[in-house]
Amino acid sequence: MKQTLVLLGLGLLAFGAAYAATKLWNAPPAPPPGMAWIPGGEFLMGTDSELGWPDERPAHRVRVDGFWIDRTEVTNAQFRAFVAATGYITTAERAPELDEIMKQSPPGTPPPAPEMLVPGSLVFQPTAGRVDLHDFSQWWHWTPGASWRHPEGPGSDLAGKDEHPVVHVSWDDALAYCRWAGKRLPTEAEWEFAARGGRSGLPYTWGEQPFSAETPQANIWQGEFPHNNSAEDGHQRTAPGRSFPPNGFGLYDMAGNVWEWCADWYQRDLYGERAGSLTVNPAGPARSSDPAQPYTPQRVQRGGSFLCNDSYCSRYRPAARHGCSPDTGMSHVGFRCALTPK
Repeated sequence: MKQTLVLLGLGLLAFGAAYAATKLWNAPPAPPPGMAWIPGGEFLMGTDSELGWPDERPAHRVRVDGFWIDRTEVTNAQFRAFVAATGYITTAERAPELDEIMKQSPPGTPPPAPEMLVPGSLVFQPTAGRVDLHDFSQWWHWTPGASWRHPEGPGSDLAGKDEHPVVHVSWDDALAYCRWAGKRLPTEAEWEFAARGGRSGLPYTWGEQPFSAETPQANIWQGEFPHNNSAEDGHQRTAPGRSFPPNGFGLYDMAGNVWEWCADWYQRDLYGERAGSLTVNPAGPARSSDPAQPYTPQRVQRGGSFLCNDSYCSRYRPAARHGCSPDTGMSHVGFRCALTPK
């Protein structure tokens, strides 16, 4: 009997050691600098809330595996290091190609004037007063010379903005940075799971309470868009990373500041196809699809920006999504990287 008990004890010890080793093997490695571990799990992606736009509906079940993601959006200092190491020239710093522009334009669209075919990007400029909010051309202006180095156009620079998110980066630029850093762009599902901070179903990254100008939870537009930003959150445009409280996973600016590129193609009605079933590690559709932009392939952007305002779009929510041409940079678009554990 005694011998049997001893053998049983040794067996249990061996089992415990094997179990501990297995748990250790499956645990995430030491965190890469500046990244947070997202443990993965199942959540409700999208929303059925009245706040949601049509492309955010319906809410549906999604499961993602664990992954790493940057705690902050990629900063000007980080992007400068990438450019210094590689000599990379961003999309905004290259002259646009006429053939590519015409491919993305409806038939019969006249070509742009030759003086427009120069390096540049789209810069937000406040209007003089109230305007028709359906016409975004009143506040978005093609600005020759605008780029990540000159975020508001010629004459502007990055002085004092090393910790601000880099802007005027296209999807192609973001992908190039990720590859250099040994990382990747997050999928749309990973991004939303991370943005929710472990609190599935809530309307905001910080919880149930709406935005508070007295104790701002994110960098968005206060006042009347697009002409009067009272900047009660302390920022007219971008804010340095970590300026606002992190979410439940320790991530900053998952709402507001700048829109963030994701890996996926954008499909406006994607969620309707997923309704009623569990989708595991979705990588997005095979191609872009948006009836409103039939000639322009689009990649997903998430998170809203410093221009989000309740009177205009309210897209500083974890479910909010839209598409943008992958060769487009703007003064409110940046990104963060993800990484799959080996």
